[in-house]
Amino acid sequence: MSSHGPHASSNVSSPRIPTRVTEELRAGGPIGWLLRGGRLDSHAAHGGEKTYPWYSVLCLTGVDYFSTLGYQPGIALLAAGVLSPVATLFLVAVTLLCALPVYAQVAGRSYAGQGSIALLENLLPGWLGKAFVLVLLGFAGTDFVITITLSAADAAEHAVHNPILHPWIGDHNITLTLVMLGLLAAVFLKGFTEAIGLAVAVTVPFLAINLLVLARGLWEVAGRPELLANWQSALISRGSVTDVLMAGALVFPSLALGLSGFETGVSVMPLVRGDEASAAGQAPAGRIRNTRKLLVGAALIMSVMLALSSFVTTLLIPPREYAAGGPANGRAIAHLTHKLFGPGIGTAYDIITILILWFAGASAMAGLLHLIPRYLPRFGMAPRWVAYSRPLVLAIFFITVVVTLAFRADVNAQGGAYATGVLVLMLSAAIAAAIALRRESRRVFALYGWLVAAVFAYTLAENVSIRPDGLIIASIFCFVIMSLSGISRLVRSVELRIAELHFADEESEHLWRQLAGKKVNLVPVRSMNAETRRRKEEEIRRHYKVDGPVAFLNVELLDNRSEFLAHPKVRVREEKGNFHIKVTGASAIANTVAYVSEVIDPIRLFLGLSRKNLVGQAARFVLLGEGETGLMVYTILLNYWEWTPEEDVRPLIFLMSD
Repeated sequence: MSSHGPHASSNVSSPRIPTRVTEELRAGGPIGWLLRGGRLDSHAAHGGEKTYPWYSVLCLTGVDYFSTLGYQPGIALLAAGVLSPVATLFLVAVTLLCALPVYAQVAGRSYAGQGSIALLENLLPGWLGKAFVLVLLGFAGTDFVITITLSAADAAEHAVHNPILHPWIGDHNITLTLVMLGLLAAVFLKGFTEAIGLAVAVTVPFLAINLLVLARGLWEVAGRPELLANWQSALISRGSVTDVLMAGALVFPSLALGLSGFETGVSVMPLVRGDEASAAGQAPAGRIRNTRKLLVGAALIMSVMLALSSFVTTLLIPPREYAAGGPANGRAIAHLTHKLFGPGIGTAYDIITILILWFAGASAMAGLLHLIPRYLPRFGMAPRWVAYSRPLVLAIFFITVVVTLAFRADVNAQGGAYATGVLVLMLSAAIAAAIALRRESRRVFALYGWLVAAVFAYTLAENVSIRPDGLIIASIFCFVIMSLSGISRLVRSVELRIAELHFADEESEHLWRQLAGKKVNLVPVRSMNAETRRRKEEEIRRHYKVDGPVAFLNVELLDNRSEFLAHPKVRVREEKGNFHIKVTGASAIANTVAYVSEVIDPIRLFLGLSRKNLVGQAARFVLLGEGETGLMVYTILLNYWEWTPEEDVRPLIFLMSD
């Protein structure tokens, strides 16, 4: 239980003891270089960012969201053909009526930049919440990794099809994609943060040149009435208006890539400047309001661009050109630019598109570096190095190389996995928003949230039925994350698992200093009542030659035992020459006893053995923080002593039957 003492907490914490990472940081060579790249799970990494106006941060969201114009129209043509504009209208409706309201709710409840995953974790605490978070991290990982690989592959597609660049680089799509991934990794190894200025410099010209091309395309359509007539005839051949709308609704899930920017929109919330200071513990109303403006702005811009691009490309690009292997496949607007303006402006379009696609990969990389260290290390479900930027960048780079080679840098082949990751995150966001609204007794809005969740569930199901490879790839990500997380939690269960101890009051701090340093015999007890302490002391002094006072230690656990690290509170009292140490808010008994023992450095440590089934006790230790405490304390201390320098005499350890 997470009970606390009656006194106010002291601002002073107990002395910290060395950790394995602090020792490795002092080391030279490759390990030292990797770990000196900076922590990603510290307050400095996430809490002290410079803030910007919402319209500037919109461009950072846009490098992910708007860059899909580089390949979305081509994918829409391939999936829907003449129905592309109709299916796109459904996409626009889902964007404005479903995704936008849901993420406006997420922004109001997860304003630290952790998005829908954090919202769902808060609604489902404990191991159930952790399991859902791990699954969602798998799909989020799919989303971000495929964003990196798909964007790089499409950038390579634009480069190799450019008439000026093609003689120099040929048809080496895969090689060029890998080079872009390597360059991206090198930039992050050097050090990279959210560059708002660069995002603005890339996004604004990209939108401007797309508007120019689409306006020129509309002018071309207006000057050739037969194009519109031919398209209308093609639609009429599909049946009545109802038939066409139903066909568009059925095809729409294949266009779900056009929904990709909302999770990024809430993940960059810490960068959004609010117009007022928030009181401690209060939601930052200004930041939330401005983030909602960002989401609305992004949704409106993208809706207009998608609607125009689908209409213009459908009417101006013949099916043979956007078919697989055709010159417009995967790069419809770029192909149209070359046709309408010639190689000069066409090359300018290709260059700005390559830049924004590469920067979309950078945005996704930053998203992964932002997301993973906030969850897995805190859960104890990742190696310690995951909290450091350089090792994590290298791990992500390796994964993107494998994915690129597996898909052979094919943009269309990766679309299913990308859409699956996006839709699962949106479905979870809708469910989380509906649950949160229901708990706030806002029943009408909660009902709307469940209707939105149904829309996303249908879209996801249709997308999976059309492209089952997307679910397979995402499931592989989930399986790998959950498997590695479980192994990591098991391996790391013998760490000390205490960030620091806080004193309940000044008296506790004063007495702590009196008993530290080979001055007491430490005796963990299950209960702090007087009779238990009396019997335990009599037993120890009867069977062992013990001098000096006894410090009885009792540990109370958090209700949520799934948390890995704890910041427990310690209360110390003195009675008849002995000491009583009460620790509350711990995540595991054995690890807390081992930590207290290392900080106090007692003369002797007396540990009890229950002699119960070891398999069951081991499961209780890993899952509930209980189990065979005495044996686990001994194991944890031995593990800690293996790598810490022996600067002093270790305490004598006695294992006693309870």
